[in-house]
Amino acid sequence: MEVVYWIIISILLVVAFVGLIYPIIPSVLFLLAGFLLYGAFFSFEPFSWLFWLIQGLFVVLLFAADYVANLIGIKKYGGTKAGIWGSTIGLLAGPFVIPIFGILIGPFIGAIAAELIVHRRNFSESVKVGFGSVIGFISSVITKTIIQVIMVGYFFIVVL
Repeated sequence: MEVVYWIIISILLVVAFVGLIYPIIPSVLFLLAGFLLYGAFFSFEPFSWLFWLIQGLFVVLLFAADYVANLIGIKKYGGTKAGIWGSTIGLLAGPFVIPIFGILIGPFIGAIAAELIVHRRNFSESVKVGFGSVIGFISSVITKTIIQVIMVGYFFIVVL
């Protein structure tokens, strides 16, 4: 039965990493579910208050990394709050409208549209903001991947 438990836990951890590419999947919830299921299946004994404190801080870092990377990417290229919102909407809708490439095209188009419509910027300025949103997304995925790898690594150090 232990093998089945580990398969379930592993699937949850893998889905958490898939959530880095498809932001509609709540990565943090799948990571935490994997940790909690380990406790339910095996034992909560390895999880001290320090473990939960550290993992909680990493969760905060995950949320901050997502927001800050997008903010910096858009602001660096002259974008506004409208560009950030447009990029976020495009990020969520893009993969559904254009499978595979929508994850990059969605935020790009969303940021451009928001800058064009809300702030009436010219097209070339809006495209720069769209490019910044893609840079922000890619840097957030890289940063969140590193954080999640550390979280999972720490989990395995504690339980093994």
